[in-house]
Amino acid sequence: MKTALVGLMQSGKSTILSAVSGKGIPALGSTAIEEAIVPVPDERIEWLNEYYKPKKRTYATIDCLDVPGFNFADEHGRAMSRRLMNRIRTAEMLVLVVRAFRDSAVPPYRERVDAAADLGELRTELLLADLELVTTRIEKLEKQVHKPTKIQAHDKAELELQKRLQDAIESERAISTVIGSEAERELVKSLGFLTQKPAAIAVNVGEDGLGERFDFGDAVDRGVPVVTICAKLEYELAQLDAESRKEFMADLGITESAAGKFVRSCYAAMGLISFLTIVSDELRAWPIRSGTAALDAAGKVHSDIRRGFIRAETMAFEDLRSLGDEKAVKAAGKVRLEGKDYVVQDGDIINFRFNV
Repeated sequence: MKTALVGLMQSGKSTILSAVSGKGIPALGSTAIEEAIVPVPDERIEWLNEYYKPKKRTYATIDCLDVPGFNFADEHGRAMSRRLMNRIRTAEMLVLVVRAFRDSAVPPYRERVDAAADLGELRTELLLADLELVTTRIEKLEKQVHKPTKIQAHDKAELELQKRLQDAIESERAISTVIGSEAERELVKSLGFLTQKPAAIAVNVGEDGLGERFDFGDAVDRGVPVVTICAKLEYELAQLDAESRKEFMADLGITESAAGKFVRSCYAAMGLISFLTIVSDELRAWPIRSGTAALDAAGKVHSDIRRGFIRAETMAFEDLRSLGDEKAVKAAGKVRLEGKDYVVQDGDIINFRFNV
């Protein structure tokens, strides 16, 4: 999964990504899009590692893009920001980072510290970027639809959809609120509309704002995860060894790491879960979309397993942890042989039976 962190200048995106990935903070003024792989914290992996003692354990990961801060205060900044937006259209989701901390050493964008105003500006600019793409596409399709070609019906269907998208954006509604079917999603998939992507919001607070909750009202679509993170503090904690970090978090009343919050918001926005396998002495977590069938989950592990799928021998992680070992899980009748249509659940431990 590729996630792009986007925000206005001085919002703290790079510090957040450094805190959750361990990668260094880019030099001030960098215009390059940085990339980092963020492991998905999973206590189940930790428990299973102690139980099975495999030679290797592999966490699920999120591929994160740190996009230079947007600046819409002048024409040069606006042009640069639009170019950056076009470069992240291949990302699968967006994390919108907004600033809610005060620091005299870090001048705020537009000389304000207003998370709601920053989010509103970000949302407007994303809509405008999509509107530009929509109007360009409509102009092209209007010239094409009158030509008797093999794709004429396809072009007419897309033109009708693009006009609906234009109406939605001009009413300040995200594209995701308009597209209602898989067929419509396929029609515009290649364009990578920014406001069609799943999104999460990370509010970068100061240490005095750790307990604060933010309600952005109508500026946030229902279901969009909102998390608060003190990027500066989390970055400092990330530099400590595990034991010291645990002690400091306890002293500060922090119950979940920045990485945990960040990943949880991404998983919620994308509708992801993880299933687990122990194969060839490797313990591994596999991210899939909620609702994925066993056959497709098998293909995530290897195409040969999907092709030769017979059954999925399945047990729930919570059953294994509560009962203590595999023998007890089997004795309780909680090890199941599931078919290809079985919908995989979060925390399923699966041994795929196959023959190729």
